[in-house]
Amino acid sequence: MTAIWWIRRDLRLTDNPALQTALEAASVLPVFILDPALLSRPAPKRQAFLFNGLRALDADLRQRGSYLVVRSGEPVEVLRSLLAESDARTVYAEEDYSPYSRQRDRQVSRELPLQLVLGQTVQHPEFVKKADGSPYTVYTPYAKAWKAMLPGSIHMVSAPARIQTPAGIRTETILEAPTSALFPAGEAEALKRLYQFTNLPVTKYAENRNRMDLDGTSALSPYIRFGMLGLRQAVHNAQQAIRSAEDVESRKGAEVWLNELIWREFYIQILYHFPQVSKTAFNPSLAEIPWRNNVEEFEAWKAGQTGYPIVDAGMRQLRETGWMHNRARMITASFLVKDLLIDWRWGEAWFMENLLDGDPAANNGGWQWTAGTGTDAAPYFRIFNPLIQAIKFDPHGDTIRKWVPELRKLNGKEIHTPWEQGVNVAGYPTPIVDHKVARERTLLAYNYARSFQESTL
Repeated sequence: MTAIWWIRRDLRLTDNPALQTALEAASVLPVFILDPALLSRPAPKRQAFLFNGLRALDADLRQRGSYLVVRSGEPVEVLRSLLAESDARTVYAEEDYSPYSRQRDRQVSRELPLQLVLGQTVQHPEFVKKADGSPYTVYTPYAKAWKAMLPGSIHMVSAPARIQTPAGIRTETILEAPTSALFPAGEAEALKRLYQFTNLPVTKYAENRNRMDLDGTSALSPYIRFGMLGLRQAVHNAQQAIRSAEDVESRKGAEVWLNELIWREFYIQILYHFPQVSKTAFNPSLAEIPWRNNVEEFEAWKAGQTGYPIVDAGMRQLRETGWMHNRARMITASFLVKDLLIDWRWGEAWFMENLLDGDPAANNGGWQWTAGTGTDAAPYFRIFNPLIQAIKFDPHGDTIRKWVPELRKLNGKEIHTPWEQGVNVAGYPTPIVDHKVARERTLLAYNYARSFQESTL
C-alpha cells in the first residue's frame, strides 16, 4: 500500500510527523505541488530559497532510495492524478493554519482522502485557550499556558534510513534559482545552524539579540519558515540549553530564545482564530487612521534613501539579502508607520515580497505590533526614535557602514546623524522628515482614529 506525503512547509526528514505517519504504509510518495495561487505572489528571493530547498530535499531522499515528485497545478487536481498513478490510498500532510491553507485543505478534504497531521507547531491553535474556551489575545498568559502544556522533553524522531517509493512517477524539473551565500537552503544547513547556535551563542542571546552589529541571533527564521527545521526541534534544543545552562546568564539566554519561539506560535494562533487580521487592524479603535500614504516617501523608504542611516541600513540589507535583523525590522517598520504615517499594510506587503522568512502570521503580527493596531501590540503612542535606537543597538555604526557605503568614512559621532554634525555626504539624502514633527502628527492621527471609533459606538 502506498501513501502520499504532501510536502508544504515541512522540507525535512528529521522529526517530521507527516512523514512518520505516511511511513506506516508500505511505501511513500513524497510530493511537492507548485501551487499557482502561491507562486503568483511576487517573492523572488523566497521562491529561490524554496526551489533550492526542494533540490536539497530531493538529494536527501535519493540517498534513502526515494525521490521527490514535483508537479505544477491546482492541488486537488494534482493529488487526484497522483493518487491514480501511484495507487495510493491516503494523502498525509502537515496541518497549516493560514487562511489560504485552511481553505485549500478544506477543498481537498471534500474530494480526496486527506489526513492532516500536527507538525508545524508544538501546540495546535485549538489546544491553548482560556478556561472559557476563547483564544488568548495577550502573549504573556498565552505563553504561560503554552509552557504548562509542554512536556519536560520533546521526543525527536530521527530521519528514516530508507524510504520505499514507487518507481516511474513523472516529476517536473525544479527551476534553477540563485543560491543565497548567507542562507544556503536545506535541512543539513538548518541543523548545522541549530547545533552551532544552541551550543554557545544562545547563552548570550538575552544580552546580544537586539544588537544589530553583533552575530547574536540564531538566523534560523528562513529554515523554520519552510520547515527545513521544525519548531519542535527548535523548542527541544531550547529546553536542552535551559537544562544544561551553567549560570544564570546562560539560562536566561535560552529562556528568552524559547519565549521568542513561542511568539511564533502566538501569532499563528492569532491568524488562525482571527483571520481578518490579514486585512485589517485587530484593534477596531485604530482601524480608521488617516494615513498620509505619500508614495514618494514610501519609495524612499523601500530604497533605503530616507536620510536616517539606521533605517536605510535595514532596508538595504533587506533588498540585498532577503533578511533583516529583528531590531532593524522594528525600527524600519516604526519609521514607515509612525514617522511617515504610511499604512502598515504597505510595509507588510513589501516585507512579504522581499523576506526569505516571509511568514503570513509572523509578518502580520510584527507589523501590527509595531503599528499599535494589533493584539498585544505596543501602545500606539510608543514611537521609536530612530536616532536613539541606532546609538543603543548599533553604537559604533558598524551596521550602517556595512549597508550604507556612502557613510563608511564617517566617525562614530557623525555616522548616526551626519546632518546634525554639519556633514554633507555626496549621494546621501538629508532626512525626509523631522522625527519630532512627525511624532506629533502621528499622535494626532491616532487620537483622531480613536475618537472616530468612540463616536460611532
